[in-house]
Amino acid sequence: MTELIRHWIAGEFDDAVPQRTGEVFDPATGAVAKHVAFATESDVDAAVAEAAEALKTWRRTSLAKRTNVLFAFRELLNQHKSELAEIITAEHGKVLSDAAGEVQRGLENVEYACGIPNLLRGGFSENASTSVDVHSVRQPVGVVGVISPFNFPAMVPLWFVPNAIACGNTVVLKPSEKDPSAANFIARLWQEAGLPDGVLNVVHGDKVAVDALLAHPAVKAVSFVGSTPVARYVYETGTSHGKRVQALGGAKNHMVVLPDADLDLAADAAVSAGFGSAGERCMAISAVVAVDPVGDELVAKIAERMGKLNVGDGRRGCDMGPLVTAAHRDRVTSYVDAGVAAGAELVVDGRGVRVDGGADGFWLGPTLFDHVGTDMSIYTDEIFGPVLSVLRVPSYDAAIEVLNANPYGNGTAIFTESGGAARQYCEEVEVGMVGVNVPIPVPVSYYSFGGWKDSLFGDAHAYGPDGIQFYTRTKVVTTRWPDPSHGGVDLGFPQSS
Repeated sequence: MTELIRHWIAGEFDDAVPQRTGEVFDPATGAVAKHVAFATESDVDAAVAEAAEALKTWRRTSLAKRTNVLFAFRELLNQHKSELAEIITAEHGKVLSDAAGEVQRGLENVEYACGIPNLLRGGFSENASTSVDVHSVRQPVGVVGVISPFNFPAMVPLWFVPNAIACGNTVVLKPSEKDPSAANFIARLWQEAGLPDGVLNVVHGDKVAVDALLAHPAVKAVSFVGSTPVARYVYETGTSHGKRVQALGGAKNHMVVLPDADLDLAADAAVSAGFGSAGERCMAISAVVAVDPVGDELVAKIAERMGKLNVGDGRRGCDMGPLVTAAHRDRVTSYVDAGVAAGAELVVDGRGVRVDGGADGFWLGPTLFDHVGTDMSIYTDEIFGPVLSVLRVPSYDAAIEVLNANPYGNGTAIFTESGGAARQYCEEVEVGMVGVNVPIPVPVSYYSFGGWKDSLFGDAHAYGPDGIQFYTRTKVVTTRWPDPSHGGVDLGFPQSS
């Protein structure tokens, strides 16, 4: 019997026999490692009910006490980050160093949330009218649903949950059913840190659980990360039920390489950003736009570096691991077939790659196409795998035209030694996150993450200042007191409590 991953509701694992379960694989061997319970509407109702009950107390808990919990959680997460990285690698397949980096970026968001007393400060205007004062406060929205993807089973929940909890909300987290164990591990750390039962609940499952969260009247806000079609569905469904929704969708991230760029630096970046985590990143570079005449030399340098990558089990010190499931591997492989059929030049073929891993693992090696057209599916679609496409353009203006015509607007990068070109690019490109000689421009925790166009539905980006605004509502209070009040004498040093 394999382990059954259960829901975490009100501080304990649900021991009921689930009506439906799903398989959780070890991607490096292809074996079924665990099973996961799939929530029914009743399971979601139970989790939301516990969150709603816990909200009554948690929203009134002082900022000092909330901050104590956040700092304690930060310390526990830091102590157990290696263990969490191992859980991620076992279920997702990314190499251990990549999993450790994911946890570290999540930890940075916890640290940002630790500053919640400062982040929630309102404004105050004395004597706005005669003897009338006006002040503003930010209050929690209520029960929050968080629906996170398979590619970052720890980092994405840590984008949302710490800020939501710090702001006084309670949370029902629905992680991906493909790699659900990280969410339960994180929930246990929250409990150990002193978070009251019911403030964070975890329900597992598929579309049934998602739809139940989107329709539940007690859920006031939903945060989501996933593909664009699902993000659009989550946004439209959630808002139709009166919820505040931030839904981050897919991407087709371009890296523009100008003729004056350091081509060795650009080639290193293209390989790192294209094939890290087997390309299963919403910020992965999947399209390199080579501005004439650098195309031939750049492609040769990229191919040379790809030949040195070791593909295999992420627990063995390899450079790139497997894809998350066999179905996803087959989907990505079909795009390689389509690229060949469309006439793109297949420079490096990842099909049939030799690996340091199980024969039945979900393998596809790094793949490189050159002379890709903007009408080919390997360019138009978000592949979400280790497939890198190189487009050739004659000029900077042509590169901008290609990027701004694309329906996605998540992340982009430009490689150049010209400050003027870089500044112009940052101004003109219609993309939410831009890197200058930085291939994966994921913002630090005190800025916010989010794209433009079909990469984001809703007005709020994730974490940072936007995250605090999303999880709170502003209230303005106008006050007039006819007489001042007097307290008793107390010579003790003031204390927060």
